[in-house]
Amino acid sequence: MILLDQAVRCSEIILAFALVQQGLEYCRGMQPEKTLGFVSVCLSVLLLLGFYPAIIECALLVLTGILLYRFQGPYNGGSDCMTALVLLCLFLSHVAPTTFWQEIALGYLAFQLCFSYFQSGYIKVINRDWRNGQALKDVFSITAYPVSELTRRFGQLPRIMLVMSWLVILFELVFPLSLSSQISLILALIVAGLFHLANACLLGLNRFFWIWLSAYPILIWFQNRLFN
Repeated sequence: MILLDQAVRCSEIILAFALVQQGLEYCRGMQPEKTLGFVSVCLSVLLLLGFYPAIIECALLVLTGILLYRFQGPYNGGSDCMTALVLLCLFLSHVAPTTFWQEIALGYLAFQLCFSYFQSGYIKVINRDWRNGQALKDVFSITAYPVSELTRRFGQLPRIMLVMSWLVILFELVFPLSLSSQISLILALIVAGLFHLANACLLGLNRFFWIWLSAYPILIWFQNRLFN
């Protein structure tokens, strides 16, 4: 059983890794992103060390807002949205006046994490190109990321693409059901983590790995809170 404070601390540690990665990416860019990235890395290290997490998370939220304004929205799509969500909910859990409101903030994060998987599966299952494997074929064949030729060749295997498409769709749709038991949730999170890792290694979607993992401890706590 994971306690609330333990879940928050575990999430903050993983979140710090995610933010360091994002900050280093900005450090390779132009000004003012380079300066903002450097500040983000420094703050993330302090968060990793557990130094006044509420203040650090508040500062990181301000930086996140500046970057969102700078790029007129999420620079890296869903990963930026998840970053802001995790930061906000963890910050609110520290400043919440009572345990009840602390649990509300973290419960909302857990709900959004589950919903993100279900929503992704729903969008895919109503899309004909995902149902027939064409969408995943296109992902591997014409991805804009600098992937290997071996990775691109996966797109030339239509039957494998069809099977993989439906495996992804079904897993994402049934993910919320994993909350029914701790064992099923742990197994689902392992599969989901490996899924994000594969996307990072094969398709270059490296930001999604750490930031989605950062919410997993909160979801484990949430499941315990619901059924224990």
